Amino acid sequence: MVTSTPTALEVVDGVDLTGRVCVVTGATAGLGRESARALAKTGAHVILAARNRQALDDTEAWIRADVPDAVTSAVELDLTSLASVRSAARAMGAIASAIHVLMNNAGVMFTPFGRTADGFEMQFGTNHLGHFELTRLLAPQLVAAGGARIVNISSDGHRLGDVDLDDPNWHHRGYDKFAAYGASKTANILHMVELDRRLRDQLVRAYSVHPGVVATSLARHMSRDDFTALSRFSPSDPSRKKADVRRDFTMPEHGAATQVWAAVSDDLADVGSVYLADCRIQDDREGPAPYATDAAHALQLWDASESLCAVASVGH
Repeated sequence: MVTSTPTALEVVDGVDLTGRVCVVTGATAGLGRESARALAKTGAHVILAARNRQALDDTEAWIRADVPDAVTSAVELDLTSLASVRSAARAMGAIASAIHVLMNNAGVMFTPFGRTADGFEMQFGTNHLGHFELTRLLAPQLVAAGGARIVNISSDGHRLGDVDLDDPNWHHRGYDKFAAYGASKTANILHMVELDRRLRDQLVRAYSVHPGVVATSLARHMSRDDFTALSRFSPSDPSRKKADVRRDFTMPEHGAATQVWAAVSDDLADVGSVYLADCRIQDDREGPAPYATDAAHALQLWDASESLCAVASVGH
């Protein structure tokens, strides 16, 4: 088990975000829950977003058990439904006129083929399009903060596949859950690239994070054969260490450290559109695949995402 990084709580030691507002999606489990607790420890008002109301209530109680004076709010958010995304965005806007951190953390991994309520492939729809629409709707609150950060949780799993903009929702291809997951994580990085380009002049910066191979319930759809298949996956750069996903894992309190660092670190002031891991900016050798940071590709994905969400809105 790998634990070279600090814990999320260690990252926020001495950090004071009193008066600031942070939104965390997928806040009721794994990396999201650890991130929410750490941000609450800073004095920030943390808006917890997740699908299950009981899990939200339980998470608020869990945070307060460790941070008695925590300031939290809970908003139901189902990223597989754009109607739910829009309702959640309205609720968040009613809670806070300015949002200083938006942590797009929630996600699914290696799911069997399925579609969201709007007809999107489940991984692309949940991991990318749901967060794309949420971020778009919260842009006024992010700009109003006078200095905000958007943290997209991606993964080195983006190397499993680029986004096929001719068929992003797998209507015309045989489904490959690994390639679909890779495409969704590539989309998270491309989203960051275009977000930062569009919003940096308004003091909103965007980041993407590889948290490492983390022991969370995300792997619940994986079989023994899946782990074996992934263990044969080699990075595109032969100089990179090949991860053994069966052994090279870390626990959520350590896995959440980098995304919390992205949200609070002074090292990232005036920096954006960077890929982070192990609480540092990754250099060219360690960074993402070139297709994941291509500016023209990022703009094409943005345009396609806008169209898909708009059509879904009309259809419902």
